[in-house]
Amino acid sequence: MDCLLESAQCSERMNEPDGDRDGPNPGDLAHKPKLARRIGVFDATMLVMGGIIGSGIFVNPYVVARQVHTPALILGAWVAGGLTALAGAFIYAELAVLRPHLGGQYAYLRDAYHPLIAFLYGWALLLVMQTGGMAAVAVTFVRYAKQLVNFRIPEAAAAATVLMLLSCINCLGVVLGSKLQSLLMIVKIATIAGLIGIGFTATPVVRIDSSPGLNRRSMVGFGAALIPVLFAYGGWQTASFMSGEMREPRRDLARALVFGVVGVTLVYLAVNLVCVRGLGPQGLAATDAPVYTLISGIVGTAGARFMSFAIAVSTLGFLSQGILTAPRVYFAMANDGLFFRSIGLVTRTTHAPYAAILLQGFLASLIAVVGAYEQILSYVVSIDFIFIGLTGLALYVFRRRAGPGDAFRTPLHPFTTFFFVIACWTVVIASFYHYPRNCFTGLTFLLAGVPVYFYWSRRKRV
Repeated sequence: MDCLLESAQCSERMNEPDGDRDGPNPGDLAHKPKLARRIGVFDATMLVMGGIIGSGIFVNPYVVARQVHTPALILGAWVAGGLTALAGAFIYAELAVLRPHLGGQYAYLRDAYHPLIAFLYGWALLLVMQTGGMAAVAVTFVRYAKQLVNFRIPEAAAAATVLMLLSCINCLGVVLGSKLQSLLMIVKIATIAGLIGIGFTATPVVRIDSSPGLNRRSMVGFGAALIPVLFAYGGWQTASFMSGEMREPRRDLARALVFGVVGVTLVYLAVNLVCVRGLGPQGLAATDAPVYTLISGIVGTAGARFMSFAIAVSTLGFLSQGILTAPRVYFAMANDGLFFRSIGLVTRTTHAPYAAILLQGFLASLIAVVGAYEQILSYVVSIDFIFIGLTGLALYVFRRRAGPGDAFRTPLHPFTTFFFVIACWTVVIASFYHYPRNCFTGLTFLLAGVPVYFYWSRRKRV
């Protein structure tokens, strides 16, 4: 907290060992096992890509096509989204150089503003954003897996089982967890590449040209189309949570963010290109399952099973990434004395934050069983972008205090950073405009964490 007022103390924090900040009683924690630095740049890149690509890419193209109606504008929206995500990746890459601490985005918010801001982010992540999202993705995985393997287990019970199984696997260590995530990401990329290859065999129904057909109506539609596109590109920032377990976070996280976002942009453009080419703008807008419509039209009923496999693999990989990354935030909160100290426990053999992992898995399973995930997600979908925008602004704060990063500097800062922050908060404003009730409910839940923070803060001082 004091670093917000004293730049000298902030400089001391910058020089602490990477990610090894202790809690309120350093003497008591001196001999406890710590997280192990075992993630390299390849696995980090797979984490970035795995945090972005879920099942949305198989659906979202039609949402964009209903807003803009020419191939150039449809593809242009996905290019613009990719450039926005890349700007964010540049910013987070420099933040990783300036603050290579445990918790990534949590640490950036804490050190730039106030521990309260970071706590509210962790509060929303644990109780709503991450756990609700994981519950929804787990149920989606089960629904598509049932089309491949016939089983009679209720969806909610199966989803909870998957969540706890993946959580237990990640308790066995960051090496096993990251390798599993990388394997699933490779299979996911290969599967999507297969879909793209099949899609290009279709007879094109429209010629892809560079004529956007610009007018006032199309520009308004283009702005509306960017909202779901930016949501589709979200998730890359969660890889920053793992900075405390990367071998060289100042180098590897920066590279992984840029490599991963560029890779996802190319994948998204390829998927949308085959959809526009094979279905045309009107055909794309007419179906809410564009990739399935395209593939089944080429290979028939076999396409349905292939699509089920593709979505099952994609959702499982996305789920694995979330289970691996987010518990590091709760672990960092415990180390800061702002959560139960037991959540900061690490196994001596695998160096995994097992308590944080199991807590998240249990809460996500509970939400899946209760069936409240869709309602929860509608409340907080804009809250994440508030914190991402604040994290972008944090680069201004750190540069003013200590200058730019030495190993990586955001290209064209401050213009790149300004563009990214405006894009994030445009999403927030649009969400509050279109869904005010849900957004204000989410904001109320977020603010409910304020008294909880002061409770933990007072307990920490005592």
